[in-house]
Amino acid sequence: MATAQDVEKIVPIREGDYGERVATVEPGGVEYIALKERHGKPIDLFWTWLSPNLEFATVFVGVLGVAVFGLSFWETAVAIILGSLLGSATHYILSSWGPKFGVPMMVESRGAFGFLGNILPAGLNAFTGSIGWFIVNSVSGAFALLALVNLGPSWFWLGFLVIVVAQVLVATFGHNFIHLFERFALPLLGIVFILATVFIFSHANVGAGAAPGVNHFASFTLLLTATFGYAAGWNPYAADYTRYLPPTTSRQAVGFWAAMGVFLSCVVIELAGAALATVGGTKWGATDIPTVQLSVAMPTWLYYLTLLCIAIGAVCANAINIYSGTMSLVAVGIREMGMTLKQRRALLAIAAGVLGYVIGILGQANVGPGSKYEYFLLLISYWIGCWLAVVLVDYWMRRGDYGDESIFYNTKYQRWQGFAAMLIGLVVSVYLFGNVYGVWVGPIPTNNPGIGDITFFVGFVLTAVLYYVFQMVGRTSTAPTPAGSRA
Repeated sequence: MATAQDVEKIVPIREGDYGERVATVEPGGVEYIALKERHGKPIDLFWTWLSPNLEFATVFVGVLGVAVFGLSFWETAVAIILGSLLGSATHYILSSWGPKFGVPMMVESRGAFGFLGNILPAGLNAFTGSIGWFIVNSVSGAFALLALVNLGPSWFWLGFLVIVVAQVLVATFGHNFIHLFERFALPLLGIVFILATVFIFSHANVGAGAAPGVNHFASFTLLLTATFGYAAGWNPYAADYTRYLPPTTSRQAVGFWAAMGVFLSCVVIELAGAALATVGGTKWGATDIPTVQLSVAMPTWLYYLTLLCIAIGAVCANAINIYSGTMSLVAVGIREMGMTLKQRRALLAIAAGVLGYVIGILGQANVGPGSKYEYFLLLISYWIGCWLAVVLVDYWMRRGDYGDESIFYNTKYQRWQGFAAMLIGLVVSVYLFGNVYGVWVGPIPTNNPGIGDITFFVGFVLTAVLYYVFQMVGRTSTAPTPAGSRA
């Protein structure tokens, strides 16, 4: 079996000396992390994945179940727990791969997709993180910041700029600074959101029934898919924040703390959102400001503290989105003449901030009623479900053995199986079962509206079966190399 030292002789090694320093820009980009640079503990992952979900985008996922889909609080609670559990379970698995392979998630994805085929998931991930989530979280944080300092919508550009600059700065510094920022943000975010949750539940009517005439199964599957999409939205980033851990680190502990951070934060904050939607006096119409509804359920001093934490939470979330989104762009194969990988990653982070700022000013895709936020969550679940099917089946069929791991960086390593399975699974499942009203509703939900949205489940199963069949057809070309990999 090849050792980590053997692998270092074959694959590109991240440039520069970094260690545990935080007051420096992380050198390199998506290269392998050498043994001498490995550091950290599994518990670090708990706050790294807890803090980013302490924001209003998480709150509004719970609001969706009651105010948009018409479910009762308890029906919403079940969907939240199940969807978050599924997304956290896959996060457990993918996070545990970081110490073993020492590469970012979208580089490891090349093992199943090949160098060119990986452009499909890496490109989608870069767009989802650097553009989609970036705008959603930044706009919410900007509006919270403006409300905190009592400025009107005409000052949106300034609030948005403050949020964007802060999160781009954190992302540009890189891996170690992000871990530290999430850790130091947690005490303030945790205390304030716990207090906010207590006050919300003290005013909530959790015994209220579902909206009249609601189709319970359809609404439940829609919310289940949305909650999975929110939790699983972190999956394509999983190994990015565990690849610096020593290969001897307990992978079970790594997976547990990463998954627990996602699960606990999503469940608690989304349940608070569901409870907020039952508080008497809250309004969830298309013209109502969602963050203002928090003031109905808590004293003024806590409301303003919560607004501050919403802004900070947006920075926590988007620092991760920008960092991993730009690494996905690098993983696509983007190269700039005369630039080191360090310069390339930093420049892409700044470019993502500028692009996101411009689009955000034009679109202001805020999280709230009428914003179609739920559609964004559904679309995320569609592509991530198909991508998960490929990487999980590939890992299982190889028994986690990617040989000397040179295939992660070999530009001549091409495979059609992963690309074809994901593309077919995604197109077929969305065409037949997609249920994004106003964007695309497939023939099956059109003729059977009670089915809701089961696109993710169909896409996952179909893609997994297709990939398994394609693998069996071309298994001789994908067998692990004799060198082996670490257990």
